[in-house]
Amino acid sequence: MVTGPVQQPSLVVRPRAGHPAEPDPAGHPAEPPPVGLPGESPSVGLPGEPRPAGLAGDVHALGRAVAAVTTAPRWRDEVLLRLRPVGQGFAEHVRVTEGPAGLYRELLTQSPRLHHGVRLLTREHAAIVAAILAVQRSAEQPETHPDELRHWAGHLLRRLARHRRRGANLLWEAYQTDLGGET
Repeated sequence: MVTGPVQQPSLVVRPRAGHPAEPDPAGHPAEPPPVGLPGESPSVGLPGEPRPAGLAGDVHALGRAVAAVTTAPRWRDEVLLRLRPVGQGFAEHVRVTEGPAGLYRELLTQSPRLHHGVRLLTREHAAIVAAILAVQRSAEQPETHPDELRHWAGHLLRRLARHRRRGANLLWEAYQTDLGGET
Protein backbone atom coordinates (compact mmCIF):
# COMPACT_ATOMS: atom_id res chain seq x y z
CA MET A 1 0.00 0.00 0.00
CA VAL A 2 1.29 3.44 -0.87
CA THR A 3 0.66 6.20 1.66
CA GLY A 4 1.74 9.78 1.98
CA PRO A 5 2.42 12.43 -0.63
CA VAL A 6 3.59 11.36 -4.04
CA GLN A 7 6.02 13.74 -5.67
CA GLN A 8 6.59 13.77 -9.38
CA PRO A 9 9.56 15.35 -11.15
CA SER A 10 9.02 18.96 -12.07
CA LEU A 11 8.70 19.39 -15.82
CA VAL A 12 8.36 22.48 -17.93
CA VAL A 13 7.46 22.66 -21.56
CA ARG A 14 9.87 24.91 -23.39
CA PRO A 15 8.81 25.56 -26.98
CA ARG A 16 11.59 25.48 -29.53
CA ALA A 17 12.49 28.60 -31.43
CA GLY A 18 10.31 29.00 -34.50
CA HIS A 19 7.50 26.87 -33.03
CA PRO A 20 4.82 29.18 -31.69
CA ALA A 21 2.92 28.05 -28.65
CA GLU A 22 -0.62 26.90 -29.40
CA PRO A 23 -3.64 28.67 -27.95
CA ASP A 24 -5.33 26.95 -25.03
CA PRO A 25 -8.61 25.02 -25.61
CA ALA A 26 -10.69 28.06 -24.58
CA GLY A 27 -9.21 29.99 -27.52
CA HIS A 28 -7.14 32.40 -25.43
CA PRO A 29 -3.93 33.46 -27.14
CA ALA A 30 -0.83 31.61 -26.06
CA GLU A 31 1.85 33.27 -24.01
CA PRO A 32 5.00 34.08 -25.95
CA PRO A 33 7.71 31.45 -25.63
CA PRO A 34 10.31 32.12 -22.94
CA VAL A 35 13.42 33.92 -24.05
CA GLY A 36 16.57 31.83 -23.61
CA LEU A 37 19.98 32.89 -22.47
CA PRO A 38 22.28 34.52 -25.01
CA GLY A 39 24.15 31.85 -26.92
CA GLU A 40 21.80 29.13 -25.67
CA SER A 41 21.58 26.26 -28.08
CA PRO A 42 18.09 25.26 -29.16
CA SER A 43 16.43 22.57 -27.11
CA VAL A 44 16.93 19.01 -28.18
CA GLY A 45 13.93 16.84 -28.93
CA LEU A 46 10.47 17.31 -30.32
CA PRO A 47 8.57 20.59 -30.09
CA GLY A 48 6.71 20.81 -26.79
CA GLU A 49 8.67 17.91 -25.29
CA PRO A 50 8.83 18.24 -21.51
CA ARG A 51 12.20 19.37 -20.16
CA PRO A 52 13.36 19.22 -16.56
CA ALA A 53 13.03 22.47 -14.64
CA GLY A 54 15.06 23.86 -11.79
CA LEU A 55 18.27 22.21 -10.67
CA ALA A 56 17.65 19.10 -12.79
CA GLY A 57 17.33 21.26 -15.91
CA ASP A 58 20.46 23.21 -14.99
CA VAL A 59 22.41 19.98 -14.51
CA HIS A 60 21.15 18.74 -17.87
CA ALA A 61 22.26 22.00 -19.53
CA LEU A 62 25.70 21.72 -17.91
CA GLY A 63 26.05 18.18 -19.21
CA ARG A 64 25.21 19.34 -22.74
CA ALA A 65 27.73 22.19 -22.49
CA VAL A 66 30.49 19.87 -21.28
CA ALA A 67 29.72 17.37 -24.04
CA ALA A 68 29.95 20.01 -26.79
CA VAL A 69 32.92 20.11 -29.10
CA THR A 70 35.85 21.62 -27.20
CA THR A 71 37.00 23.53 -30.27
CA ALA A 72 33.74 25.47 -30.34
CA PRO A 73 34.26 29.18 -29.71
CA ARG A 74 33.96 30.08 -26.05
CA TRP A 75 33.47 26.45 -24.94
CA ARG A 76 34.92 27.17 -21.48
CA ASP A 77 32.74 30.26 -21.14
CA GLU A 78 29.67 28.18 -21.95
CA VAL A 79 30.64 25.59 -19.33
CA LEU A 80 31.08 28.36 -16.75
CA LEU A 81 27.78 29.95 -17.79
CA ARG A 82 25.97 26.63 -17.27
CA LEU A 83 27.83 25.89 -14.02
CA ARG A 84 26.64 29.06 -12.25
CA PRO A 85 22.94 28.10 -12.05
CA VAL A 86 23.94 24.59 -10.90
CA GLY A 87 25.91 26.14 -8.02
CA GLN A 88 23.06 28.50 -7.15
CA GLY A 89 20.43 25.76 -7.40
CA PHE A 90 22.50 23.43 -5.26
CA ALA A 91 23.02 26.13 -2.62
CA GLU A 92 19.23 26.55 -2.53
CA HIS A 93 18.84 22.76 -2.24
CA VAL A 94 21.17 22.74 0.78
CA ARG A 95 19.27 25.63 2.37
CA VAL A 96 15.90 23.91 1.89
CA THR A 97 17.06 20.53 3.15
CA GLU A 98 19.45 21.46 5.98
CA GLY A 99 17.83 24.68 7.19
CA PRO A 100 16.19 25.00 10.63
CA ALA A 101 12.78 24.14 9.17
CA GLY A 102 14.28 22.03 6.42
CA LEU A 103 13.23 18.75 4.93
CA TYR A 104 15.82 16.71 6.81
CA ARG A 105 14.61 17.96 10.18
CA GLU A 106 11.06 17.08 9.21
CA LEU A 107 12.15 13.61 8.07
CA LEU A 108 13.99 12.95 11.30
CA THR A 109 11.05 14.16 13.38
CA GLN A 110 8.67 11.78 11.60
CA SER A 111 11.10 8.93 10.94
CA PRO A 112 14.12 8.85 13.28
CA ARG A 113 15.19 5.55 11.67
CA LEU A 114 16.41 7.60 8.67
CA HIS A 115 19.17 9.31 10.64
CA HIS A 116 21.98 7.48 8.84
CA GLY A 117 20.59 8.36 5.39
CA VAL A 118 20.13 12.01 6.32
CA ARG A 119 23.67 12.18 7.70
CA LEU A 120 25.03 10.65 4.48
CA LEU A 121 23.17 13.17 2.30
CA THR A 122 24.37 16.05 4.47
CA ARG A 123 27.99 14.94 4.09
CA GLU A 124 27.50 14.66 0.33
CA HIS A 125 26.50 18.33 0.23
CA ALA A 126 30.01 19.42 1.20
CA ALA A 127 31.59 17.07 -1.35
CA ILE A 128 29.34 18.35 -4.13
CA VAL A 129 30.10 21.99 -3.30
CA ALA A 130 33.82 21.11 -3.49
CA ALA A 131 33.24 19.41 -6.87
CA ILE A 132 31.43 22.50 -8.19
CA LEU A 133 34.39 24.66 -7.13
CA ALA A 134 36.85 22.23 -8.78
CA VAL A 135 34.99 22.48 -12.09
CA GLN A 136 34.87 26.27 -11.79
CA ARG A 137 38.61 26.55 -11.08
CA SER A 138 39.41 24.17 -13.93
CA ALA A 139 37.22 26.08 -16.40
CA GLU A 140 38.64 29.45 -15.38
CA GLN A 141 42.22 28.36 -16.13
CA PRO A 142 42.83 28.45 -19.89
CA GLU A 143 45.88 26.19 -19.56
CA THR A 144 43.70 23.34 -18.23
CA HIS A 145 43.32 20.68 -20.92
CA PRO A 146 39.68 20.15 -22.03
CA ASP A 147 39.89 16.47 -21.06
CA GLU A 148 40.79 17.44 -17.50
CA LEU A 149 37.88 19.89 -17.35
CA ARG A 150 35.58 17.17 -18.67
CA HIS A 151 36.95 14.80 -16.03
CA TRP A 152 36.07 17.21 -13.20
CA ALA A 153 32.68 18.02 -14.73
CA GLY A 154 31.89 14.33 -15.19
CA HIS A 155 32.83 13.72 -11.56
CA LEU A 156 30.44 16.50 -10.51
CA LEU A 157 27.60 15.25 -12.71
CA ARG A 158 27.96 11.70 -11.37
CA ARG A 159 27.97 12.97 -7.77
CA LEU A 160 24.84 15.03 -8.41
CA ALA A 161 23.04 12.07 -10.03
CA ARG A 162 24.00 9.76 -7.15
CA HIS A 163 22.91 12.37 -4.58
CA ARG A 164 19.58 12.83 -6.34
CA ARG A 165 18.98 9.06 -6.38
CA ARG A 166 19.86 8.70 -2.71
CA GLY A 167 17.60 11.61 -1.78
CA ALA A 168 14.72 10.15 -3.78
CA ASN A 169 15.26 6.75 -2.15
CA LEU A 170 15.27 8.35 1.30
CA LEU A 171 12.01 10.17 0.59
CA TRP A 172 10.51 6.96 -0.76
CA GLU A 173 11.53 5.14 2.40
CA ALA A 174 10.13 7.92 4.58
CA TYR A 175 6.76 8.41 2.91
CA GLN A 176 6.00 5.36 0.80
CA THR A 177 6.95 2.46 3.02
CA ASP A 178 4.06 0.23 4.04
CA LEU A 179 4.53 -0.24 7.77
CA GLY A 180 1.67 -2.72 7.96
CA GLY A 181 -1.43 -2.66 10.11
CA GLU A 182 -3.85 -2.12 7.22
CA THR A 183 -5.55 -4.70 5.07
